[in-house]
Amino acid sequence: MKLIAIDLDGTLLSENGTISQTNREAIVEAQRLGHIVAICTGRALQDAQHILQQSGLDCPIMAGNGAVTFHGGKLIEKKTLPADVVSEILTMLFQEDIYAELYTNEHIVIQQDGKAQLRDEIGKLAERDDSFPREWALEQCNIQFAQYGIQWVAEIRDKQLADSGIYKIFAFSFDRRKLQTMRQKLEERTDISLTTSGWTKLEIAHPAASKGNALVHLARLLHISPAETVAIGDNYNDLSMFQAAGTSIAMGNAAAEIKQHCTYTTLSCGEDGVAYGLRKYILNK
Repeated sequence: MKLIAIDLDGTLLSENGTISQTNREAIVEAQRLGHIVAICTGRALQDAQHILQQSGLDCPIMAGNGAVTFHGGKLIEKKTLPADVVSEILTMLFQEDIYAELYTNEHIVIQQDGKAQLRDEIGKLAERDDSFPREWALEQCNIQFAQYGIQWVAEIRDKQLADSGIYKIFAFSFDRRKLQTMRQKLEERTDISLTTSGWTKLEIAHPAASKGNALVHLARLLHISPAETVAIGDNYNDLSMFQAAGTSIAMGNAAAEIKQHCTYTTLSCGEDGVAYGLRKYILNK
C-alpha cells in the first residue's frame, strides 16, 4: 500500500480548473488497488473538499500547504498563526497595497474592496507597460474569486478575525517589485513559513507547516513508510513533499528547477499528466 499525495492547481486540475474523467478514473483505480490517494494543496480546506465532491472523489486532504489535514471525516492536524503575527503581517501587506486573503476552517476571508484593489493595480500596470497581460491578469482574478467558501468582510484586519484560527495568509499581486520587496522582508522572519505557487503569490503559514511535513505526518498516522509515499506536483510549494516522498513525479508543465528535484516527469496538467504518471510509474509496477 502506498500513500500518494497529489497537488491540485497545475497538477490534478485541468486548465479549466476541473478534474478530468481520465484523472478521476486513475485515482479510483489506485484506490481499488489498495493505495491511499490524498490531496495536498495550497488551497483552503473547504475549497478542496468542494472540488473533490464535484468529481465524486473521497480522499484525505492536506490543505493550506500542509497547515491543515482532514481525514476520515475529521480534522487530524491544524497549525495556526498567532493573532499578533496575523495582525502584523496584514499591516505590512496593507502598507504596500498588496491584496490579502485569510484561511480559516470555515471560510476564505476577503475584504469587500478586494476586487477593486486588484482591478486598480491591473489598470495602473497596464498604463505603465503596454505589454502587461491585462486579460490574463483579469482571468487570474476571476479564478481567485471563484473559490468555494468565500466570506466577504468590511475590514480584514479586524482583531477578532486575527484570533479566529488563521492557518494561512495569501498575498496576491501582479506587481513583481512590490511582491519581491515583501518576500525579502518576510524571509527574515522565523515565526512563519513562506512559499509560493506562482510569481503572483506569497503564501504565509505556521513555521512548521509544509506539504512535506504534512505528508510525513499522515504517512506515520497510516503506518506507511516514507519509502512507500509518492508526491505529484508542479510548483515551488511542492518541493518539500518531493523531498519527503519516496517517489516524486513532476508535471510536464513544471518549471525546469522543479523537475530537477523529482524522480520522474509526466505529461502536463492539460494532458492528464496525473493519470499518465500514476499508471506508468506507480500502478503498473
